[in-house]
Amino acid sequence: GPYQVDDRRSGYTYMTDESRAMQVDSFQNPGMLWVEQGADLWTKVEGKANKSCSTCHGETGDSMQNVAVTYPVYDQSTGKLQNVEQQINHCREKNMEAKPYKWESGEMLSMSTFINHQSLGTPVAVKIDGAAAPFFEKGKAFYNQRRGQLDMGCKHCHEDNPGGMIRANTLSEGQGNGFPTYRLKWQKVGSLHRRFRGCNKQVRAKPYGYGSDEYTNLELYVKWRGQGLPVETPAVRN
Repeated sequence: GPYQVDDRRSGYTYMTDESRAMQVDSFQNPGMLWVEQGADLWTKVEGKANKSCSTCHGETGDSMQNVAVTYPVYDQSTGKLQNVEQQINHCREKNMEAKPYKWESGEMLSMSTFINHQSLGTPVAVKIDGAAAPFFEKGKAFYNQRRGQLDMGCKHCHEDNPGGMIRANTLSEGQGNGFPTYRLKWQKVGSLHRRFRGCNKQVRAKPYGYGSDEYTNLELYVKWRGQGLPVETPAVRN
């Protein structure tokens, strides 16, 4: 099915039947609450410029169709990669003259889930050449580097042992196509960077900050690993 492309498998394929059923039924999927809240925020006028997202991008999220699948992208104004969350705050600060959202706040999670959800079913398709190439290489190096007291990199779980067990959990390939994801463990939606921080803590390494260059570069590499897998936001995971 769409959840497996060549040798790449979505976390969906590692889930129980109950969790899969919850994800694909939008009435059952608890993450849809954040999509609905994001739809409300989309038209909310804020900031000194007296604008909402919809002022520039249209009343519905239709203009965002198939946009999130290309992120993170190289941003000329900063000379770095910019992911969806950073783009949201860029728009808020520069165009709306509004306060940026805090990273893992309800507003940010709702807006990023809403925007990613507009690409539901579209294959992930990030650019790793040109200006993005050096950042991709940094993300790749981070993925493979051993760190923390357990001396493990991302690859040691997600490339070498998918399908294996770590304590009571089945390891997946660690794909990013379902984020923001509703985790049953969290009882809410969370960002990919939240997951990166959690993984770093699990190997007893000091996590980097939300939106850090390290994690944004890693995000590009992780998205590239899942090229062609469909956007599942909001995915449901354990």
